[in-house]
Amino acid sequence: MTYINNIKLAAALGALTVAIGAFGAHGLEPTLEKMGRVDTFETAVKYQFYHTLAIFLVGILQVQFPQNKGLSISAWLFFGGIIIFSGSLYILSISGVNWLGAITPFGGLAFILGWILLFFNIKK
Repeated sequence: MTYINNIKLAAALGALTVAIGAFGAHGLEPTLEKMGRVDTFETAVKYQFYHTLAIFLVGILQVQFPQNKGLSISAWLFFGGIIIFSGSLYILSISGVNWLGAITPFGGLAFILGWILLFFNIKK
């Protein structure tokens, strides 16, 4: 992805994250409390927002290092982590489908790999 695409993706994900967080706090609160999953939902929102900011950061870094393919892969890993980690926690929170907890760590692994790749792809 180019820096423009990453910055646009981060902007869209930022808006979506705020909307999901607000919907969870207001529209889903009774359901989340009944299911005992308020904390799980909040964790999903937090990690989505942290990694939305990471994608934004990668977009900014790509301006400085435009030929660095590792940065683009890092952004894809952050995005995949959001889909798998936060997505599975959202569904788990509102549906109670507990087996989804088994795929959540794969999203966490994508986050970790994204950060490691970011570390190794920033060069002087």
